[in-house]
Amino acid sequence: MAAIRLAGRGLLTKTPDDVVILSAVRSPITRAFKGGFSNAWPEDILGPVMRAAADRANISTSDVNDVLIGNVLAELGFAKTGRMALNKCGFPVTTTFHTVNRQCASSLQAMTHVAHAIMAGQFDVGLAGGVESMTRNYGSRGVPTDVSPSLTTSAVKQARDCLLPMGITSENIATRYSISRNDQDEFAYLSHQRAHAAQTRGRFDSEIIPITYTIFGKDSEATAAVHVDKDDTIRANVTREKLASLRPAFGEDGRSTAGNS
Repeated sequence: MAAIRLAGRGLLTKTPDDVVILSAVRSPITRAFKGGFSNAWPEDILGPVMRAAADRANISTSDVNDVLIGNVLAELGFAKTGRMALNKCGFPVTTTFHTVNRQCASSLQAMTHVAHAIMAGQFDVGLAGGVESMTRNYGSRGVPTDVSPSLTTSAVKQARDCLLPMGITSENIATRYSISRNDQDEFAYLSHQRAHAAQTRGRFDSEIIPITYTIFGKDSEATAAVHVDKDDTIRANVTREKLASLRPAFGEDGRSTAGNS
């Protein structure tokens, strides 16, 4: 315990080789399939955010040595199209680019890797982030379908359970820790109320980068431009009664719904 307390104090001590975050920005967060980014590609979203991160930090794009982006679902791990987005938004070819997949913690892992690389002296300036489009990239990329039968029929339950969808995992956790359906509904209700209040007061405005993207027709001709500058996942009119009326999404006796997940 003494060692833990000592380490905690060390975190607050400033040193010349500290790794520091110069800026932190994000895109609006929108609903899959019918939200503001329903016609966008993930690279349409990522490019302006990467450029804004450098601009907010008051550094040149050429000062950024390496970019690491967390992504789970995109084709080829987003390595190709992410690189294209990086160059399109003004970063030079001398800025290297790669991606990391650690499921829901991919962006956090990207930040950790970049910080570690700076600490190790591999480079001085890095950019870390993440992007995902459930509209474009969900489906078989969410749960693999072409899996060796030696794994799907394995006697090792932990191996088989790696394919459990997140919804079932949610139900298992709720059962293990005695989290009731009402607990989840109440948390969801309060979350929407607080998010709506914060959005109304402009609390998110400084961190959000407005994005304008192009909708293309069948022959890749531009047909329309869409501007997105606010989160559209916040439901200001949600009520406890509406949440309670929703059917469980993962089994008749489940606790997770489309409203509280």
